[in-house]
Amino acid sequence: MSQKPEPELDTLATPPDELRGSLKALADAVARETADADERPELITPEQIEDFALQDDYALNPEYIQLVIDAADRNDGLRLRDLLDALHPADVADLLGFLSEDYREQVIPWIPADALPEVLPELDDGIREEIVENLRPVDLAEVLQELDSDDAAAVFEDMEAEQQQAVLAAMDPEDREAMVTSLAFEEETAGRLMQREVVAAPDFWNVGDAIDHMRAHGADLPELFFDVYVISPTHKPIGALPVSLLMRTPREVRLSAIMEPITEIEVHMDQEEVAYIFEKYHLISAPVVDQGGRLVGQITVDDIVNIIQEENREDILALAGVSDEEGRDSTVFEVVRSRLPWLCVNLLTAFVASSLIGMFQSEIEKLVALAVLMPMVASIGGNSGTQALTVSVRALSARELTTANALRTVWREVRVGWFNGAVIACILGCVAGAVWQNPMLGVTIALAVLINLTAAALAGTLVPLTLSKLDRDPAVASPIFVTMVTDCIGFFSFLGLAAIILL
Repeated sequence: MSQKPEPELDTLATPPDELRGSLKALADAVARETADADERPELITPEQIEDFALQDDYALNPEYIQLVIDAADRNDGLRLRDLLDALHPADVADLLGFLSEDYREQVIPWIPADALPEVLPELDDGIREEIVENLRPVDLAEVLQELDSDDAAAVFEDMEAEQQQAVLAAMDPEDREAMVTSLAFEEETAGRLMQREVVAAPDFWNVGDAIDHMRAHGADLPELFFDVYVISPTHKPIGALPVSLLMRTPREVRLSAIMEPITEIEVHMDQEEVAYIFEKYHLISAPVVDQGGRLVGQITVDDIVNIIQEENREDILALAGVSDEEGRDSTVFEVVRSRLPWLCVNLLTAFVASSLIGMFQSEIEKLVALAVLMPMVASIGGNSGTQALTVSVRALSARELTTANALRTVWREVRVGWFNGAVIACILGCVAGAVWQNPMLGVTIALAVLINLTAAALAGTLVPLTLSKLDRDPAVASPIFVTMVTDCIGFFSFLGLAAIILL
């Protein structure tokens, strides 16, 4: 019986060296994948999200925002929950501002329920309106009842009238009364800004009485407070006791013996006045009193920081003729509507300046250099006027510029205008005379620059001062008038001097 030949195995097997090379390549690929896993955004674990979400300057990481968008595209709710759980409520509010309306609709339902009360007060007004429109009145009532009264009022006023009535009906009677009372005050006043939750103690108590009372009623205390206000039998604040002082003073000491003086805020005071008082006297908190002098609430420094930022933002935007209502989600029509009126006013002032140029048309035709140099005079004057205007508006806002020092301030700005004008005039006059080989042209433009920078300094100071005396916001209309002055004076002085000296 013949034996069958063995198969030639060496023709089917992989050569040992080639096999080892393939295995090594596979091992290297696995190693690289493992090493890079922590750096790939899509593979970041829930524990790593918190460190990945923010950059060193506490701004949201663009890659983190992209993670949120990718999860929303996949309708991956669990991933969205993990991504949102790691953020501070203020960062969640910031995130919603970066997302489009469609993505917000997908992300909002996955915001943790316990974080929503802290997120709502941090949101831009427009985005907050979107959220409250999609919440049930019962849920909104529950959220508002967890907020301090000042934050609750800010959220409540963004609702439509019908929704407000439904939310009030769902609230507890005590919280409903507090809400109605807060909204009774005008917007941007201390009454609207204050929180009604406050810690007060009668003047006959000692330190031990106050501490025992706070411990026994901890659930009713404000979430954040710095002072215990000492009140008279008529409920009028007569002093304040910082919590730090209270905790290190013996129990038997009377509150009236260690209380500190207070700065009272009247409920109808404008919030800008309140911010000024806090900044001037370095306050952490202050009691708010009604017209009868009775304690009705308190304002804390965290609210004032927001007000100072809002007022500064309004002033900066107003200087450029931009409405403070413009936001990241403003439509094209809304932005155009806020900016176009001021551009139209600027167009009218430009017509005035153009008419002055038309008066010297024949002079310009005789000397083309006038047309070339004329915009430089107006431009330099405009920049100088903007400098003086910005300083004046800031000084008026900080109460550093009043009628008491107005003359001294105007005189200082005029001297600054002279010195700056002299330096610029010398430089521009020499350059113009050399380029056009006409020394008198250099003298003409030098004199025009000196005159215009002096006028710019006067306008940049006197225009905002005048508007302030007329109870108008100096930041809103001042730039238009200062630009008109510098353009008109610049064109008229240059062309007028040219007509006298050169032609």
